[in-house]
Amino acid sequence: MASLARQVLEIAKKIQSEAPVTYVPPSEGTRPRSQSVLPRALFTNTRGYIERVVDQINGCYENGWFDGCAVMMRRLLETLIIESFEAHNLAHKIKDHKTGDFLYLSDLISKALQEPLWNLGRNTKRALPSLKSIGDQSAHSRRYNAHREDIDKLIPDFRTVCQEFIYLAKLK
Repeated sequence: MASLARQVLEIAKKIQSEAPVTYVPPSEGTRPRSQSVLPRALFTNTRGYIERVVDQINGCYENGWFDGCAVMMRRLLETLIIESFEAHNLAHKIKDHKTGDFLYLSDLISKALQEPLWNLGRNTKRALPSLKSIGDQSAHSRRYNAHREDIDKLIPDFRTVCQEFIYLAKLK
């Protein structure tokens, strides 16, 4: 009996010593189990950093981290708008002329809506402000927490907007 107790204690010590290393996710992150917000295939072979953001959007959603999901949706939107301007050698239109930094998302959206080189679809034009709004609230409002329903109602428009900008950015 004492031998069994010693063996159990040894196993427990070994588990405890390995647990922090074993149960920490890899530094490059993990893939979500689902594609609840965006289909990964839409972003495969675009850019690695875009694929990772899509994984994080889907991962946040499936784990119920809806503020994280909303913030990552906002980030993807911002990235795809910038990629679109860069793909057409128009990045100078979305940069602050004094600092050279990209404009804030509200200005990026205005520039994207006004760009004569492309004609955004009506669903994209309509959806952009609401997509920005939930991301802003989740990122900046200390008393706001996004809920699943907040994300659910944006998913069809978000997918449409992302697909349109992927093509404008010449990523597909």
